[in-house]
Amino acid sequence: MNQEFSKNLRAWYRENGRKLPWRTTKDAYKIWLSEIILQQTRVNQGLPYYEKFLENFPSIEGLAVASEDQILRLWQGLGYYSRARNLHAASKQVVEEFGGAFPDDFIKLRSIKGIGDYTASAIASFAYDLPHPVVDGNVFRFLSRFFGMDVPIDSTEGKKAFNALALELMDGKHAAEHNQAMMEIGSLVCKPISPNCDDCPFSMACHALIYNKVSDYPVKGKKLPSKKRYFHYFLITDGIHTYIKRRNEKDIWQGLYELPLVEVFESTDFPPDIPAVAKLHQPKMNQHPFKRKHILSHQELHTCFWTVKIDATHAPKGDYLKVNLADLSKYAFPQLIVKFFHHEDLE
Repeated sequence: MNQEFSKNLRAWYRENGRKLPWRTTKDAYKIWLSEIILQQTRVNQGLPYYEKFLENFPSIEGLAVASEDQILRLWQGLGYYSRARNLHAASKQVVEEFGGAFPDDFIKLRSIKGIGDYTASAIASFAYDLPHPVVDGNVFRFLSRFFGMDVPIDSTEGKKAFNALALELMDGKHAAEHNQAMMEIGSLVCKPISPNCDDCPFSMACHALIYNKVSDYPVKGKKLPSKKRYFHYFLITDGIHTYIKRRNEKDIWQGLYELPLVEVFESTDFPPDIPAVAKLHQPKMNQHPFKRKHILSHQELHTCFWTVKIDATHAPKGDYLKVNLADLSKYAFPQLIVKFFHHEDLE
C-alpha cells in the first residue's frame, strides 16, 4: 500500500507541481537557503528574497563574510529575524567546519546553527536523496485529514507520530520527489481553508472528507495568550536628520535599528515623558496619525508615533546615531517602522 501511495502521489506531483528554482537543483546551499527563507513564509513572498540573496551571495562563502547589517537589510520584511542571524552564523560554521559544503549526514546537518529536524531532513532528502521525511505544516494537514489523526500536531507525541507515519509512507528510492509531492499536495490541494477536495487524487479514501470533518483537522493544542506591549516611537528631526538606535537586547527585532522608543505598560494615547527619550529644550511634539497594532507570533504590539521638531543646535541625549533622512533606506528596520517611513503623512 505504501509504495502504491507514494507512486500515485509522485505521479500527481509530476503533473501538477510548481516549477520552483530550489526544486531544480541539488545544490545544498540553495536548498538550505530556500528552506530557511520559507519557514513561516509563503512561497510567493519568499521567492523574491531567495533570488535577492542568491544575487548578492551566490556562494555560502560570500554569505559567511558578509556583515550582519547586510544580512538583516536583505531580510527586512520577512520577520522572525533570529532566522537571519542563525543563517549568518550557520554559513560561517559550514565554511569553518565543513569546508563550505553541507554534509550528507543527518546528524552533522543537525549540528549546524539554526538547523532542526525539519531543515536537516529537507537538505538530506532534496540534496542527497536520503530517506528522511520532511514534515511541514502542509504535510501535517494532509496526513491528519487523510488518516483522521487527532493527536495535536504541536505536541511532542504528535510530531513523533506524524514523522513515523510520513517515513512509513515514503518510497526510500524516491525520497526527494516524494517529500516535494507531500508538501505540494498540502499547499495546492489540501489547503487550510476551502481545500480543493475535488482535485485530490486521494479524496475517495480521505477520513476527514468521508466523515465531513475536514475543518476539524489538524488538531492543535491550546494557544498561549499573546503578550500585549505598548510602544511610543519618536521621529526627532531638524528636517534633514533624525536619530536611530540599534536594538541589541535579547528581545524582538534584535540587531535591527529603530527610532527612539518609550515602552509603557498600559494603553494610552497621551505622550509618555519625553525626557525618557531625549532631553530637549521646549520640543515641538505632535502625535503622528500613523498608529498600528502589530501582531507577532506571541506578542501584540500597540504602537504610536510622535514627531519631535528640533533646530540644528539641539540633539537628543543618549546613544543615538544621527543619520540623514534620505539615508534611512540603508539601515535595516522592523517592517512596522518601514511602513511608518513610507506613510504619506510623513513628508
